[in-house]
Amino acid sequence: MADLVCPTFCVSLHLITKVSKMKKTSIITVQNIDISISTENNVDYICLTDMVKGQEGEDHIRNWMRNRNTLEFLGAWEMLHNPTFKGVEFDTFLHEAGANRFNMTPRKWIEASNAIGMTSKAGRNGGTYAHKDIAFEFGSWLSPVFKLYLITEYQRLKEAENNPMLGEWNVKRVLSKVNYTIHTDAVRDFIIPKIDVEREKAYAYADEADMLNLALWSCTAKQWREANPEHAKKGLNIRDTASINELVVLANLESFNAELLKRNMDKASRYACLREMAERQLTRLNAIDAEKGFRKLEAKNLAIKRK
Repeated sequence: MADLVCPTFCVSLHLITKVSKMKKTSIITVQNIDISISTENNVDYICLTDMVKGQEGEDHIRNWMRNRNTLEFLGAWEMLHNPTFKGVEFDTFLHEAGANRFNMTPRKWIEASNAIGMTSKAGRNGGTYAHKDIAFEFGSWLSPVFKLYLITEYQRLKEAENNPMLGEWNVKRVLSKVNYTIHTDAVRDFIIPKIDVEREKAYAYADEADMLNLALWSCTAKQWREANPEHAKKGLNIRDTASINELVVLANLESFNAELLKRNMDKASRYACLREMAERQLTRLNAIDAEKGFRKLEAKNLAIKRK
């Protein structure tokens, strides 16, 4: 916290979780692609079907599995983790790999070799899922860069699951993003139509966002980047490093400013109202220690783990 001119570091993570008995489904976003992760008995399986959404061509999973190197990897993984793996059938597949007539599908692999590293589900919410080790290997085949992003988002998911504060923090970050949409819609509807020069219209959104930054943090996004070059190099911005209380206030500011825009209030008057609101709300939230609930939750979770 001491090395930041403005607020503290947080992890931005899009996370949705559904729990049903022993099975849980989470969603991470990798390069604008939502990827499902199914967890059963504490073992994660990543959806390969989701990973190829938006990819050109067809049958990516099948083409990957036809590759001899892929089969060697899948076989080695099963031998390490699966005592009931059928090695004879695997040797047959490995011998046939590379021939033009050779074809391999997830279902064929699972049924013939009794593999446990992959699952294939039909119907609604179906698709091909693979153990994270295998999914990362598939990601590498698709694109080394995609694999790195996949690993990063998966690690953030695990961090959020292991730290209740991060999970709740993300809720506030998502709330901030939702209100950001309300705010930008108001700029589009009430400011953009009044601007004649096309080039200046593009600056209107950033200008309004920076007014909120000034009201809350007393600096613009550019000033924050210049004051925190190391964090800026990592792709972090002023809002990524916000505290829970600050994100709550920011969400309120965005909604309030949208309403002020609808009332056609001039910019100077809007800034005065927003500045006063930011100071009042943040002071109040800090005074009542609004984040103490997150700390209590974290302490309770650690106590349970120790038992």
